[in-house]
Amino acid sequence: MFSDVISFCMPHEHHHDHDHHHHHTPQDFGRAFLIGIVLNATFVIAEIFWGLKANSLALLADAGHNISDVLGLALAWGATILGRFQPSGRFTYGLRGSSIMASTANAVILLLVVGGIGWESLLRLFSPEPAAGMTMIAVAALGVVINGASAFLFMTGNKGDLNVRGAYLHMLGDAAISFGVVISGAIILYTRWLWLDPLVSLVISILIVAGTWGLLKESLSLSLQAVPKSIDAAKVKTWLGGLPGVKEVHDLHIWAMSTTEVACSVHLVMSSGHPGDNFIKEIAHELEHDFSINHSTIQIEIGDSGAQCPLASDHVV
Repeated sequence: MFSDVISFCMPHEHHHDHDHHHHHTPQDFGRAFLIGIVLNATFVIAEIFWGLKANSLALLADAGHNISDVLGLALAWGATILGRFQPSGRFTYGLRGSSIMASTANAVILLLVVGGIGWESLLRLFSPEPAAGMTMIAVAALGVVINGASAFLFMTGNKGDLNVRGAYLHMLGDAAISFGVVISGAIILYTRWLWLDPLVSLVISILIVAGTWGLLKESLSLSLQAVPKSIDAAKVKTWLGGLPGVKEVHDLHIWAMSTTEVACSVHLVMSSGHPGDNFIKEIAHELEHDFSINHSTIQIEIGDSGAQCPLASDHVV
């Protein structure tokens, strides 16, 4: 969804022009989320049953991970649904921010689950117990297929949406981890190295933490209205400052409204005269085209008014 709101501020006179465009509508991954949830929930049940039957901590570790994935997929799906709610008098951006909350919750839940699994792995590493290697191989091989198929469902949207990317990385990581369990099961089957099962579980936990930490940091940053990683605020300011007639740029803010939409507001001090509506609309168009900022609020200050603006300093919000 593309919309730009343009605000012209001149001495003793205010003009407001609202021009709404709709471009780059986010893909609807509702079906992908549903299929992913059903596949992974079914697989979790199978992993818990056979993990207990085979006494395999590696399978139980992967089952715990997949439980958090099912919950994460449900949260992400719910957030995409909430994100379609129209703006209201109270929620002027709608409920777009729920997607950021969902990605944060997803990462936190995953880290908590993995923490418990990692601790149990350390305990059993020093006191290994028998595990059925063939069962590990069969169940984990099924996991490679299920998680690989689930990852494929989100492949096309993993670069443009933090929620979808989180789902994609989790499913892809699960496929790789399940493949690791297949390998360890085969080794246990032929060597009887019982310590390998908790070791693989511990490695799985470390890999999950490593992969999730970046997602947690990025989602937390977005929830604190940080500039999205994909946007260079300094380049945006330099570009705005180089526009014809612009002699100063201040009070520039760039933040995420959701995991797919970015907003910005800025004051531009013009050397003389009003630049006209088309000039402002062209700025909004270029911000979306070149910087993927699809909701811009631009305030024009004429002549020396910028020096009088209480928000001119970079240290004032």
